[in-house]
Amino acid sequence: MAQKSHEKGSTGGTPVVTEPEQVRNVVLVGHSGAGKTTLVEALLAATGTIGRAGTVADGSTVGDHDPAAVRQQRSVSLSCAPLLHNGIKVNLLDTPGYADFVGELRAGLRAADAALFVVSAAGGMDAATVALWEECAAVDMPRAVAVARLDQPRADVDETVALCQRLFGDNVMPLYLPMLGDDGVSTEGLLGLITRRVFDYSAGLPADVRDPDPEHQRAIDESRDELIEGIIAESEDETLMDRYLDGEEISDEVLIDDLEKAVARGHFYPVVPVCAQTGVGLDVLLEVLTAAFPSPLEHELPAVTGVDGSPRPPLSCDPAGPLVAEVVKTTVDRHVGRVSLVRVFSGTLRPDQTVHVSGHGMAERGHPDHDADERVGHIYTPLGATLREVSLCVAGDICAITKSGSAETGDTISTKDEPLLIAPWEMPEPLLPVAIVARSRADEDALARNLARLVAGDPTLRLERNPETHQLVLWCMGEAHADVVLDRLRAGGVELDTEPVKVSLRETLTVPAKGHGRHVKQSGGHGQYAVCDIEVEPLPRGSGFEFVDRVVGGAVPHNYIPSVEKGVRAQLERGLVAGHPVVDLRVTLVDGKSHSVDSSDAAFQTAGALALRDAAERGQPALLEPIDEVTIRVPDGSVGTVLGDLSGRRGRVLGTEPDPDTEGRTLVRAEVPATELLRYAVELRSMTAGTGTFRRHFVRHDPMPAHLADQIRKEQLP
Repeated sequence: MAQKSHEKGSTGGTPVVTEPEQVRNVVLVGHSGAGKTTLVEALLAATGTIGRAGTVADGSTVGDHDPAAVRQQRSVSLSCAPLLHNGIKVNLLDTPGYADFVGELRAGLRAADAALFVVSAAGGMDAATVALWEECAAVDMPRAVAVARLDQPRADVDETVALCQRLFGDNVMPLYLPMLGDDGVSTEGLLGLITRRVFDYSAGLPADVRDPDPEHQRAIDESRDELIEGIIAESEDETLMDRYLDGEEISDEVLIDDLEKAVARGHFYPVVPVCAQTGVGLDVLLEVLTAAFPSPLEHELPAVTGVDGSPRPPLSCDPAGPLVAEVVKTTVDRHVGRVSLVRVFSGTLRPDQTVHVSGHGMAERGHPDHDADERVGHIYTPLGATLREVSLCVAGDICAITKSGSAETGDTISTKDEPLLIAPWEMPEPLLPVAIVARSRADEDALARNLARLVAGDPTLRLERNPETHQLVLWCMGEAHADVVLDRLRAGGVELDTEPVKVSLRETLTVPAKGHGRHVKQSGGHGQYAVCDIEVEPLPRGSGFEFVDRVVGGAVPHNYIPSVEKGVRAQLERGLVAGHPVVDLRVTLVDGKSHSVDSSDAAFQTAGALALRDAAERGQPALLEPIDEVTIRVPDGSVGTVLGDLSGRRGRVLGTEPDPDTEGRTLVRAEVPATELLRYAVELRSMTAGTGTFRRHFVRHDPMPAHLADQIRKEQLP
C-alpha cells in the first residue's frame, strides 16, 4: 500500500497479464453523483492510461460515452476501464448509482472480486448504498471506502468518515487524515496514520512525502492508536495484541502486512480521502487497490453444472484449466455490432477459438434457452468506447469479444467438448410497464430488430406482447430506465409513441339468467336454421367455464350440440359488454330446434353465441379485475406511510412481519388490484427514499367497483 512504497510503478499502455495474481477486479459503487466516474477517469489519468482531458489516443472519451448517459447526465450502464500500476492490472468496473440501473450494478458485482464504495464528502449517504454494503457483507466481499469530492465547498471529511462508521459498522477506519491548506478549507494533503508521514499534493502528483510538523504529529497521534488496535484485532498472529498492550512498538511493515490480509479477507475496511480534481489520495488509493484487494485466486467462484443441470466439480481460477467464462454485459455498437464483456473464471480465452455459448433460465424475459458453438474472433480489452486488441485473456481477467451471434448477458462461454453452465446471478424483476406502438409499418420492422438487441443486452428489461389487449409492453425498472430504453429505440431509427397500459380484465354474470338464440335465414338454396335455449349461472371465482347438455327428445340433434358449445366459447372469448373474456360461468343447453335441410354446424355456432348474448342482458354482467399479492420490503420507519398508501389503492393488508434477512426492515404483505400497481415501482421508491422494493404475483380476479367499471366501459367501447 502507499504506506509501504512510494516509488512510481509501471503505468500506461494496454495491460496484458498472463497470471491471475496480476489482476484485481474492482467494482465502484455508490449513489448517483458521488463521483465514481470522475474518480475512474482521474485514476486512469494518474497512471498514464488516458490523457488529462479524459480521452484515449484516438480522441474518444472514457467516461459516460453512451448517448443515453449524455442525455440523462448520469451513468446508465456498466463500463470497464483497466489500468496498470506496479505490474498489476486493475479492472475498474464503474456502475450507475441510480436505482433504475441496478441490473448493471449486479453485473458489476458478479464480475468483481472487491468493491470500492465511493462516498461524497459533501453529499451524505443514501439508504440504497447502506443496503448494498450489507449485501456485500453477507457474502464477505472485500470492501474499501473512498471519500471523494474533497474540493466541494461543503466537503467535510471527518463528518463523512464518522457517517460511514455509523452506517457501515465496525472496522471501517481511515488510513489517512485530511491536511487542510492555509485557507483552512481546501484539502492539500494527507496524514498517514501508520507511517506517520505527510503526503503533500500542493504541487500535484506524485505527493511530496515528508515528516510531520508538531501540529500534524499531534493529529496523527490522536487517531493512530484506534487504527492500530483495529488492525491487530484482525491479525492472524494471536500474540500481536499482547505484545502491543505490553508496550512493544509494532513495526510498520507488520501492521501493513496484517492490514492487507484483513482487507483481502473482507474483515477490515480502509477509508481513503481522494480528490479527482486535485489528485489528493489517488496514488495511495491505487496502492490499496493493488496491494490490499484480493486477486481472483482468493475469490470464491460461482457454481457450475452441465448444460443439462448435471453436477460438476467446483471451478478453480487456473489459466490451464477448462475454459469457463461469463458474459456480464452485452451492447450493440453501430460499427462493430454486438460487443460482449466477458469475465473469465477458468482457463484461457484465445482468438480464433471455437467455444460453446449457452444461456438458460430467462425465457420469461425474452431470453430463450439456447446452446450454440461459435468461433471467437478477436479479443479486446475495453477502455470506454475504445477496444484494444490483445492476444489472450487468462482466468481472473476481463475482456471483450465482438460479433458473437448468440451471446447475451448472463450466458456461459465454455469449451466445445465439455460445455458448462454457470449459476445465474440474482436479477431484479422489472415492475414498471410501458406500452409502446410504432408509428408506421416500416417502424414496426425496425422496432422488432432494435428490441431484439436491447433485450439481448439488458436482462432487467422484459418484453411482453399481451394477446388480450394487443399491446406491446416493456417492463422496466423505473422511469429513468424506461427513458433510456425509449431513447435507444429512437436512436436506432424507430418512430414510436407510448400509450396508457391496459390491464387484462375479465367479465362474468352475477345472477342466473336464460337466453334464447335464433338464427334463421333463407336466401335461395340451402338456408340457415338453428334455435337453442340456454340457462346461465355464475360459478365461484376461478372455476372457469362449464358446458352442460340437458336437451331431451332430440330437440337439438346430438351432432350439433358441440357446435352450440363452440359458439358459446367463441362468444366468451369476445366478451359480452366491454370486450373482455368471460369467466366463471356454467352454460346449460336445455332446448332448441333444427331443420332437416337448413341446419348446420355454423348455424348452431351462431345460435349459441346469440343465446349467450341474450342471457347477458338479464344476467347483470360485471367486470372482474386481477388481484395481485404483493410483498413489500421497507425500512421500519416507512411502514405507516406504505400502509396508508395501500389503503388508498383499495389494498387489503394480509400482515406485517420483521424482515428475516435484514434488521430494521419490515415485510408487508397485501392484496392489491393490478390496476393500482401500474406505477407502484416509481411511487414506492418515492415514499421510501429509494429503499422500498416489492414483488407481486397474480392470485385471482375480483369484481371491480361499479363506478370504476363504468369508467372502463366508457373508455374501451367506441
